[in-house]
Amino acid sequence: MSRLVVIRQLDARTPYLEGWEQQRTIHAAVVDGSAPGTLLLVEHDPVYTAGKRTRPEDRPFDGSPVIDVDRGGRITWHGPGQLTGYPIVTLPSPVDVLVYVHHLEAAIMQVCADLGIVTERQDERTGVWVPADDRGPARKIAAIGVRVARGVTMHGFALNCDNALDAYHRIVPCGIRDAGVTTISEELGRRVGIADVVDAVEAALRTELEDWIA
Repeated sequence: MSRLVVIRQLDARTPYLEGWEQQRTIHAAVVDGSAPGTLLLVEHDPVYTAGKRTRPEDRPFDGSPVIDVDRGGRITWHGPGQLTGYPIVTLPSPVDVLVYVHHLEAAIMQVCADLGIVTERQDERTGVWVPADDRGPARKIAAIGVRVARGVTMHGFALNCDNALDAYHRIVPCGIRDAGVTTISEELGRRVGIADVVDAVEAALRTELEDWIA
């Protein structure tokens, strides 16, 4: 078993660029063997980030600034009320990024299930989704975008807890026009914040990753 070291930075919000630099530092240490696999859990200041597949028409309609990053996927938002997690771990060989993404999805789906929220995966769309129902089309409750370099992961997932959703209205979230975005609080009809789910998220990720990662 490869036990994850968990760093929680939730007493104050982490500026995105500061968190990205911290990821790079940890990544280098995991690659050279001087640090174990690490899970970094943060809450960011409001920011849009654009993955490598982002298209011009996905970007904010109001000209809001965007940080271009080296992860997969397209554009998304991070900010208060959203738990963002960065597992920085060595994947088993041969590296299979899709299997890794499915482990992240499974962990978040378990957390949602324990809260009473039904979720699903969608073909060709990463992330965790609340299926379409009488309230509307399918809606994403957690976004996932990763990068693997030298066999070690970076970036990760963003789980919407009790964040406002208005920032998503200024972009095409993840480049998807025929679906919506939601939060745990929205689905349950009561406030569920980061502090209410972080222990469960950490436990679920340990269950999914610790017996699998290298």
